[in-house]
Amino acid sequence: MTVQLLSPAGLADGTPYHHVAIATGSRHVHVAGQVAGGPGVDRAPDLAGQVAQALRNTARGLAGAGATFDDVVRLTFYVTRWTPEQIGELMSGVESVAGELDLPSPLPPSSLIGVEVLYEPDVRVEVEATAVLG
Repeated sequence: MTVQLLSPAGLADGTPYHHVAIATGSRHVHVAGQVAGGPGVDRAPDLAGQVAQALRNTARGLAGAGATFDDVVRLTFYVTRWTPEQIGELMSGVESVAGELDLPSPLPPSSLIGVEVLYEPDVRVEVEATAVLG
């Protein structure tokens, strides 16, 4: 196993992600921020739909390097116009593709960063991933 995920005692309980990733390996994979849309894919207008498609695109990027979400040691979500009340919609997007993409549960260590705007006004979310391969 290249990646071990854990949440040590004393860190916040009930998070949808692990707090720590321990990786051994020699190949680091960095997937640039992925958004909803792409060739032949229209951008969903809602946050949940954009999260789902951004994760699909992240999976494609990982696969291009021979990786999967099992190899991911870090996810970063950038979300425009973020408010804490939107967590349900964001998690709905994650849950809608969890089986399709074999997302681990809990997720690898993750950060959610609220930003004012991304590169286009209708882009609500961008997802970056870091993975380590043996």
